Amino acid sequence: MERFHCAVTDIAEGPLDPAAAIAFVSDPGFGGMTMFAGRVRDLNHGRVVTGVSYDMFEPLALNGFRGICEDMDTRFGPKVKLYVAHAKGRLGVGDLAVVIAAGTPHRDEAFRACRELIERVKHTSPIWKQEHYEDGDSVWSEGCSLCGADEGAADGGHGHAHGADAGGAPPGGAPAR
Repeated sequence: MERFHCAVTDIAEGPLDPAAAIAFVSDPGFGGMTMFAGRVRDLNHGRVVTGVSYDMFEPLALNGFRGICEDMDTRFGPKVKLYVAHAKGRLGVGDLAVVIAAGTPHRDEAFRACRELIERVKHTSPIWKQEHYEDGDSVWSEGCSLCGADEGAADGGHGHAHGADAGGAPPGGAPAR
């Protein structure tokens, strides 16, 4: 039985599938299954967003996803199933960018595993996000739920690295997401 699913999906080949995530982490012995689905929103920092482009070095991203899952397996034990799928390419408002799921025997560990998985993917994966705006401008953005106003700092001011620090420089030297 496979316990980790790690994928990068080119949006040109189709959207991410939340139902596949739940199906993967399902198990007769699991009472807890949780899922996070992140999608492109229409407004960021007061600017109207028309879409985003995700760029990544796919082999490195997949190795990173697997490494995160293997590390989490040492703490959540042999009864955890984890699912990570991230989109690449140009996405429109409302499109799914990432789907994360966790299945465990109990709800508390499922919630904790799902939250840790999305945070680690966002903090350490070599994935770069370029936002496209209504006015025709586009910007490579940094994003971190723990960073707040310190997003521009090298470590966000809270002791962890972001994508470029964890996996190399993004295309054209743009800042990591």
